[in-house]
Amino acid sequence: MTRVLEVVEAGLVPYAAALAWQRRLAEDRIARRLPHDLLLLLEHPPVITLGRTAREANVLRPDGIDVVEVERGGDATYHGPGQMVGYPIIDLTGLRPDLHWYLRTLEEALITGLAGLAIAAERRPGYTGVWTRGRKIASIGVHVKQWVTWHGFALNVTTDLTAFERIVPCGIAGVTMTSVERELRREPGAGSREPALWPRTLDAVVRGFEAAFGFRAVPRELPVPAASAEPPRPSAGRTA
Repeated sequence: MTRVLEVVEAGLVPYAAALAWQRRLAEDRIARRLPHDLLLLLEHPPVITLGRTAREANVLRPDGIDVVEVERGGDATYHGPGQMVGYPIIDLTGLRPDLHWYLRTLEEALITGLAGLAIAAERRPGYTGVWTRGRKIASIGVHVKQWVTWHGFALNVTTDLTAFERIVPCGIAGVTMTSVERELRREPGAGSREPALWPRTLDAVVRGFEAAFGFRAVPRELPVPAASAEPPRPSAGRTA
């Protein structure tokens, strides 16, 4: 039987609210209160997040923007409007309880999705994430507890790429960031209101997850949490 992946299109969600939301959903999946895996797809207002291996020196211009330390793996990352953030809440025990496999399969899902948009993407040896023509288009950082995942990926769709000048993206000196919009040579700066590119990209990413993981994706509606104070950290798990 094909495993179901419930896809939640959540819109623009403040980072602290989304962080608390995915942590709660992950605990529900661990406790079997959620019968199916989930993929939250959303955007954030501008924010810089720091994974467990982040170096303070990689935040260059923190003025005027929230900086949040979280339990995912990786270094400094920027999130903002026009960037598709995906938080898979997946129980790996029924797939393959292997963190390396999960990271490579996340990359494959995005590579497959981008191929559906006529963007040739690839891995880069020694790094986690997705690249195209030498530029980084998607970042990945995850956390796993009892083989249930949260955190995930950030795919630049119509992102204002100048925002990455605030950080050393993913701690990689000299990296050039790009977006779906730029690779397709669309006019930059349209943000999340660009009428066709966002839904096309979302559909392509979902198809990529189906192909890479063997899921059958179905839409799911969940109430989006309101903004709240930074939630407490959960108990320890594994990061990458």
